[in-house]
Amino acid sequence: MKTKKLLLGDEALALGAIRAGLSGAYAYPGTPSTEILEFVQNDPEARRRGIHSHWSSNEKTAVEEALGMSFCGKRSLAAMKHVGVNVAADPFVNSAMTGANGGMIVVAADDPSMHSSQNEQDSRFYADFAMIPALEPSSQQEAYDMAAYGFDLSERLGLPVMMRMVTRLAHSRGVVAVDEENRPENELRYPSKPSQWVLMPGNSRRRYAELIASRPEVLGESERSPFNRYIPGGDRSLGILASGIAYNYVMEAYPAGCPFPILKISQYPLPLESVGRLFDECDVVLVVEEGQPVIEQSLRGALDSNAKVRGKLDGYLPRTGELTPDSVRSALGSLAPGTVAPLPQVPEPHRLVAPRPPALCQGCSHRDVYAALNGALAEYADAKVFGDIGCYTLGWLAPFNAIDTTVDMGASITMAKGAADAGQHPAVAVIGDSTFTHSGMTGLLDAINEDSPITVIISDNLTTGMTGGQDSQGTGKIEQICLGLGADPAHVLTIDTLPRKVEEMKDMFRKEFDHKGLSVIVARRECIQTARRHAAGKSPKA
Repeated sequence: MKTKKLLLGDEALALGAIRAGLSGAYAYPGTPSTEILEFVQNDPEARRRGIHSHWSSNEKTAVEEALGMSFCGKRSLAAMKHVGVNVAADPFVNSAMTGANGGMIVVAADDPSMHSSQNEQDSRFYADFAMIPALEPSSQQEAYDMAAYGFDLSERLGLPVMMRMVTRLAHSRGVVAVDEENRPENELRYPSKPSQWVLMPGNSRRRYAELIASRPEVLGESERSPFNRYIPGGDRSLGILASGIAYNYVMEAYPAGCPFPILKISQYPLPLESVGRLFDECDVVLVVEEGQPVIEQSLRGALDSNAKVRGKLDGYLPRTGELTPDSVRSALGSLAPGTVAPLPQVPEPHRLVAPRPPALCQGCSHRDVYAALNGALAEYADAKVFGDIGCYTLGWLAPFNAIDTTVDMGASITMAKGAADAGQHPAVAVIGDSTFTHSGMTGLLDAINEDSPITVIISDNLTTGMTGGQDSQGTGKIEQICLGLGADPAHVLTIDTLPRKVEEMKDMFRKEFDHKGLSVIVARRECIQTARRHAAGKSPKA
């Protein structure tokens, strides 16, 4: 029995996992993946069953926790945005060597066009690199259906499975037919080959040979996948290979039906027999994929010798940013003039949205930190401030223009240390509380061990503000963490970031800039948005 629900792609995936016998979900918040764990946390059925769902300190710990649950035979899910896969790469790649016992899905939510990200990397490369099967839904319905399918596939193959989402699918809604009944959760059971979970060289060499030997079986799953479809067409002057959400853009160009053969790809590795059929039947093949040209590069080969392939590498489709129905129509129109449906006419005023540049919220505690920091640094000719990932990254913009670098989670402290090693003074790091516990603690330990002459400002707003107010793992513990790592108690300071204390902060900053060793200043005031929710009596996100 099915019922219909209007769901975000993230919500559809999460609900599909719950219905498929999920026992544990782990994640670090990051757009566009955040809503997956939030849905599990708030779903009544998940609460009733006691499904474990808690924010992890970072993506690496999330994958390791999910792998531990899989070891015990239970079905688990780890969710993150694409740059989080970089953080989780160690356990993710090695999980192909250990394998999975209970079904395990790693969700990588990519962000083409960098709506809220540092880069446009494509997580399909990671799946190929690790030799792990990957699923790429083209709709909210497929996101829902692929959760159960992915768990089953993981258990059949004894491997984790990656599910690649993209921003447009994760954050758009669609009607999804969902099951009313839930599959029972797996019973506790342990691996039949315990040795492959101990990656000592002898075990690993044996396990790697088994992983290589399993590739035909993994490829066979792609050839038989219900999510990979070959759709014949009468006009074979052009063939279309479309993956994930890009398949929808192709179909929008042909509302009456596509006249050309189409190979829809939503499961990897590439189904080579189906790809070969498309190439045998068609004069030219257009590859339409969201993100980087992962499929196109594999089809062209290292020498770029396949003259039949068209796509991003020869300019038919844009190499950067998201695909759009317009860009796909343009490519199809170039290769097959007169075949695509005309664009619907939309009155111009409705096509334009007034730009709204990002800015720190009025009343945000980070504003007071930057006001004090700029005032204190005005006395130094060559001060440099190393920023980090979070709301406070907006301090780079006017009116503050307060930071010089932002690279990745936790890099503020380590880059400040490297700059100080080069002779930079003052070298200041600005990092948020959640980012500090995600990736800043190890950098601080390096600075502590050398008593590096840097000032670390931990702008603590008591939440993970950038992604909507999720729990911060270090709330109430920041000073204790710094002291436990070995920071000098005389230079671990705390101040309330209130407008009336800006002058006091400036004085504190100046004093610590001139200290010939490491200083940590915890500048604390609750995020204005979570404070408003608390004042309104709304419970914070778990």
